[in-house]
Amino acid sequence: MAKRNVAVVMGGYSDEYVVSLKSGQLIFDELDRDLYNVYKVHILKDGWFLITDNNEKFPINKGDFSVDLNGEQLKFDVCFNIIHGTPGENGILQAYWDAVGQKYTGCNFYQSALTFNKKDTLAVLSKYGIPSAKSIYIRKGESINHDEIIGTLSLPLFVKPNQSGSSLGISKVKEASELQSAIEIAFKEDDEILIESFLNGTEVSVGVLDYKGETIVLGITEIVPKNEFFDYEAKYNGASEEITPARLDDTTRLKVEEISKRAYDSLGMSGFSRSEFIIMDGTPYMLEMNTNPGFSPASILPQQAKIYGISIKDLCGNEVEKAFEKK
Repeated sequence: MAKRNVAVVMGGYSDEYVVSLKSGQLIFDELDRDLYNVYKVHILKDGWFLITDNNEKFPINKGDFSVDLNGEQLKFDVCFNIIHGTPGENGILQAYWDAVGQKYTGCNFYQSALTFNKKDTLAVLSKYGIPSAKSIYIRKGESINHDEIIGTLSLPLFVKPNQSGSSLGISKVKEASELQSAIEIAFKEDDEILIESFLNGTEVSVGVLDYKGETIVLGITEIVPKNEFFDYEAKYNGASEEITPARLDDTTRLKVEEISKRAYDSLGMSGFSRSEFIIMDGTPYMLEMNTNPGFSPASILPQQAKIYGISIKDLCGNEVEKAFEKK
């Protein structure tokens, strides 16, 4: 059987592109060369290019996502999407690929757009009995009543952009005087913000994916931030301790696994996902779901796979095979 062409698509237009390039490199290195011809594609603000092993750049033809490679047209059987943030995690790229008839890994444009929007994800999941923090949603330009916010949610509270990755623009507000600047910081990242009550509990990150036909929990990682919360620095500069498996009693662990799988299946998810919860008094409250979580060697998902006993090669191969079978 002829080898199939797989493009590992990495980069993106947000500040997360640096992490995406590392994630993409890991997948590029691990995919089975006996089964696939593997190519590296960068989608960045300055253009879309296929990058060769000796760092030559060939532009991607946006009409059908093909490449003219030294006079021959190269088409990809599958795109392995590992872009964090826009346009690969919010549905924009998926909708384009659907339009040009290009198969790809992970969930479709609707799930991507939905999960990128924290407010809408939590609203949909509440219908399936999945609890989340009490919150207030504000669009840019709306009038803001500080006293009412603090009265409803009480201090401390969190202010976050509704759609942004990597914990950018999030603040923990402990004093009423800090609320206005926290709101301004969040509005720099997005035109909609969420203000949430503070959940005082154990933060966990749960890897869920569909593997060989069933939804599995890859692992539960406990996040012990050295900072006030799991912010950008904690995520990427090691200012947090990550404990896998999380230190949970069996009853709580089973509850987290059940809720994580229910959230994944309720949203009709596919591919890698990582859900963040805070467990308070034995109840897991959902914070958000990431549909293209970090996959660099330091990221949580590869760590969980190692403990679960699935190799990165098999994990990534499974994604590619599922994508081939999509109609």
